[in-house]
Amino acid sequence: MWTTSKGKNFYVCFLEWGYWMAANMLKLNTDKTELLWAGSKSGSAPLRRKEPPLRLGSEVITASDHVRLLGVRVSSDLSLQKKHACSVCSSCFYWLRQILKIRRSLDTESAKTLVHAFVTFRVDYCNTVLADSPKIVMDRLQCVLNAAVRFVSQTRKFDRGLTRLLHTELHWLQDVPGRVQYKLGVTFHRCMQHKTTQYLVDCCTPSSDIASRQRLRTASRR
Repeated sequence: MWTTSKGKNFYVCFLEWGYWMAANMLKLNTDKTELLWAGSKSGSAPLRRKEPPLRLGSEVITASDHVRLLGVRVSSDLSLQKKHACSVCSSCFYWLRQILKIRRSLDTESAKTLVHAFVTFRVDYCNTVLADSPKIVMDRLQCVLNAAVRFVSQTRKFDRGLTRLLHTELHWLQDVPGRVQYKLGVTFHRCMQHKTTQYLVDCCTPSSDIASRQRLRTASRR
C-alpha cells in the first residue's frame, strides 16, 4: 500500500491516466515506462525508501535513480552532471574514436561534416536544459569539442596554434555555454514571434507586461 499522500495521489493519477488511454484505444507501453521520485535528497529519499513499486497490470515498475526523457538523462536529484553529461561525453568520444580510424582518408571538409553528424549534434541536442549548469558540466562537454578540434585539424593536445585556429577557422567548436545561450535566444525569439508550440509561448512574458519592470530599458525593446 502507498504510505504517503503524495504516493497515493500519484497512484490515483496514474490509474486515471491508464483508464483514459484505454478509453481512447491507446496502450501504455510498460516496457518503456520508468518511475522516478525526483526532488532534493532529503525530499525524494523517503519516497524511494517507503513507497512500493508501481504495478501496471502484471508488470511491476520499481523506482530508478535516473530515467531517460527524450534523450536526456535526469537523475532523482534533478542534476544533469552524473548521468546526462557523462552519457553525452561517452557517446561523443566513442564516435570520435571510430571516425579517427579513417581520418587519413578524409579532407578537412569531410572531417567537419563527420564531426557535425556524430559529435556536435549530440552536444547541442536539448542543450537548453544545461542553462545555468555548474562549470564542471560545461567543462566536461567542452573537452568533447576540444577533441573534435584536434580531430579536424590533425593536431595534438599541446601543439601550438590551437587557440588561434579555434578562434579563426573552428569557432563553431569553441564555446559550450555560448551554444546554450544561442539556443535559448532562438527559442525565446520564436516564442515572441508565435512560431513555436503554444505551451512554450505561454511560458514567456515580455518585461513590458510586468508592472514592476515596465521602467526598465529592456521593456521598451521588441
